[in-house]
Parts: sequence; C-alpha cells; structure tokens
Amino acid sequence: QVQLVESGGGLVQAGGSLRLSCATSRGISSRYAMGWFRQAPGTEREFVGAISRSSLTAYGDSVKGRFTISRDNAKNTVYLQMNSLKPEDTALYFCAADPGGGYYYPSGSGDDYDYWGQGTQVTVSS
Repeated sequence: QVQLVESGGGLVQAGGSLRLSCATSRGISSRYAMGWFRQAPGTEREFVGAISRSSLTAYGDSVKGRFTISRDNAKNTVYLQMNSLKPEDTALYFCAADPGGGYYYPSGSGDDYDYWGQGTQVTVSS
C-alpha cells in the first residue's frame, strides 16, 4: 500500500521560507516520479513542481526560481523547499506519486498521479 504523509506547513510572513516534507512508503520516493500540487479555496488544483525517477525537476511558472524539489531515498522522503514566499502561495499543499512517470521528465498533470497525501496547509501573511 502506498502511503504519502506531508508535513512542514504552517504560518510564515511574506519573504520567509518553509520546507515541506513528504514521507512515503519504503521505496516509493525512489521508484516513482513525485509531484507537489497546491489548492487554495475556490481555485483549481495547481502544479507546483515534480521530480522524475532520474531526479530531473520541473516547476510551475509561478514558483520557478523560488521553490526547489529534492529527494532523500535513504529516508524515503521528498522535500519542497519554498523561499521568498508570497501571500499568493497560501494553499493546501499535496504530495503525489506517479508510478508510470517518465524516467527523464516528470508530469505536471495531476491526472497522471495515482497516489495522494492528505495535504499540509501553508499560510503566508503579508
């Protein structure tokens, strides 16, 4: 059974940083493409970023240059480092796993991800 558990969310001032973690079932974070998505109330789910099985990364336009995805296979964990946070980054952030993900380039479509965590709330105050 694939389990994904996000943590690290919280309240931060604009310009600050947070690091989100996604703890996965053993082996999942290293064998699957992993993605981060977010959703604010009243809005559609938005692609934040993803890391492929070969550790290539892709990011949504709104977070490029500010957010970084990484993985630690020994800890079965994927991270989302968020810097220079803005109030518009406020959302519920989800971690997701794509078992059929491309080796070289990860998908930015939530429809390609089969497994999802429960989410962690990030709130950025102005």
